[in-house]
Amino acid sequence: MDPYSAEGELINIHNHFHQGQFQEVIDFDTSSLSSENEVPARVLIQRARIALGQAKDVLADVKGETSEPEFAAVAALAQSALGQVDVAAQAIEKLAQSAGDNQTVQVLGGIVLQAAGKSDEALALLSKHSGSLDATALITQIHLQQNRADLAVKEVAAARRWAQDSLLVNLAESWVGLRMGGEKYQQAFYVFEELAQAPATSSIVTLVSQAVCELHLGRVEEAQTALEQALQKQPDYADAIANLLVLTVITGKDPAELTSSLKKTAPQHPLLTDLEEKSDLFDKAASKFSAKAAA
Repeated sequence: MDPYSAEGELINIHNHFHQGQFQEVIDFDTSSLSSENEVPARVLIQRARIALGQAKDVLADVKGETSEPEFAAVAALAQSALGQVDVAAQAIEKLAQSAGDNQTVQVLGGIVLQAAGKSDEALALLSKHSGSLDATALITQIHLQQNRADLAVKEVAAARRWAQDSLLVNLAESWVGLRMGGEKYQQAFYVFEELAQAPATSSIVTLVSQAVCELHLGRVEEAQTALEQALQKQPDYADAIANLLVLTVITGKDPAELTSSLKKTAPQHPLLTDLEEKSDLFDKAASKFSAKAAA
């Protein structure tokens, strides 16, 4: 059984994690957990620490426990977060051969392999899961990154049949909705707004998610308010800066200051790398056009 399922004792810490409430995960009282759930809880806590930029400390903490597949996977995730993507991917590939049936190896391995650009390998590892909501959510994300919304829709629909009203399934359905567009934007907005505005579930992650929905719905002022709330919580949160940059461009304002801030905070952010790639393609196209014009 999935240790993070709705009927399990880890449901609250699991929800905290996927709501982006990483400090609440770290502070969660695990003293009363059954022995079988101690490791899954520790894995979530270490993942939360990595999400908060403590990957170096996590790597040091699990150094002596990497004989256990769960913590070997955590170490690989920390290495990936530190930029050691190829090293991390190699470690996961070895783990997949020896412990490919381990749920933590599947999920963290999938994250690492996808970060290394090995989508097929990631999906192959994740496909071994047996009723894992985390694996299902990650498969959905990978399909969306591959522009295979059709496969993402099927994945979420299948999960809905056995996971019913799980938070993670609701989130995955909302990710798909943002890709599908139309009335799905409003449906996704309802999910993220409820999480972002309730004190018990609000976080920088849910606020940015709400803002993205607002942007798609053309509600620029509301989107800006949500992003500013997120940046009040964490001024260097890259995704909030990136989305505020997009909003600035949409409203016709100068994005130079926010672009500089994003480059300083997260120089490899997908928005920056995508802009750089498109700029290079434009320059190449323009040079060909100029050459023809000159001739």
